[in-house]
Amino acid sequence: MLRTALLVVTAAISLFWLAACNRSTAEGPQGPPAVPVKVQRINSQEIGSTSEYVATIKSRNSATIMSDVEGWIFEISVHSGDLVKKGQSLMEIDPRRQAATVSNWEAQRASKVATKDLAKVQLERARGLFASGVISKQELDQAQSTYDAADADVKSLDAQIHQQEVQLKYFGVFAPVDGIVGDIPVHVGDRVTNTTVLTTIDERRGLEVYLPIPSDRARDLTIGAPVQILDAAGDVLLTTKVNFISPQVDTSTQSVLAKAPVDRAEDNRLRSQQLVRARITWSTQPGITIPVVAVTRISGQFFAFVAEQKDGKEVARQVPLTLGDISGNDYKVMSGLKAGDDVIVSGGQNLADGMPVKIQQ
Repeated sequence: MLRTALLVVTAAISLFWLAACNRSTAEGPQGPPAVPVKVQRINSQEIGSTSEYVATIKSRNSATIMSDVEGWIFEISVHSGDLVKKGQSLMEIDPRRQAATVSNWEAQRASKVATKDLAKVQLERARGLFASGVISKQELDQAQSTYDAADADVKSLDAQIHQQEVQLKYFGVFAPVDGIVGDIPVHVGDRVTNTTVLTTIDERRGLEVYLPIPSDRARDLTIGAPVQILDAAGDVLLTTKVNFISPQVDTSTQSVLAKAPVDRAEDNRLRSQQLVRARITWSTQPGITIPVVAVTRISGQFFAFVAEQKDGKEVARQVPLTLGDISGNDYKVMSGLKAGDDVIVSGGQNLADGMPVKIQQ
């Protein structure tokens, strides 16, 4: 009975191991788990040949405020950045000396007017006496001449006073247009002349970008060429087109000036005299691009992983690339990829060629 029991146990163990071996043989060897990744499909698009330059934003309606007279800054009524209206007072240059000059001329006028009034009375009396035959025609003519001279003196003084009053108005500095006050480099108490810049008034309308194009690229520059204004991160703020090309080369920089409108009065990111990055597109042609994050570089060679179907499963295949210029966040692909390829853009840090992947939406 003991021998029979041992035989039964031995047979059961043998059958268990035989079943386990058969199951292992049927399932085959287990490979590495699929790596979750994200892909981006490569599509054909128009790719431009571009160049970037440091450009300057300027306003067509910018006014440089300078004094018409010499004197000391008496009062400054505004601050940099203030929005002002046309005719609003900006600052005042000490007017006291000019005001005293006007008062002096007005005092002289009062004396001349009194002389004129006396000459008029004498003229009227002379006319009456001449009509009565008391005085001669010569005496009447002399009275008329005295009155005319006194009247001319008054008119001359009136002209002088008007001129001095106009000059007095120049001691007040006013805004010639509506706009925003720029930097104010002068202070109360500073002495200024008619060549001293007091401030600027800039309208938010009529902004233009000034691009200095190297003279060796001037032959490629055309009216209507696309221009993109970029921020510090390289993102596009706005797109415009060249509307002016200078016919002359700047001898100091050997560059040709090109302009493009950037009228964005509501966009506070662009201001007059601001330096910006400007990208100009010379030409476009069909091609494909790949995101920078999808590219790796090994020993000077660029590579990318592409998700492909193999035996009904998604696998990663490493492909060598030949890349062109970088534009924004993309490389221009010269060779190695074709339109329709699914490039792995996320999750590919630990991938190897042929490794299974699981594409996530």
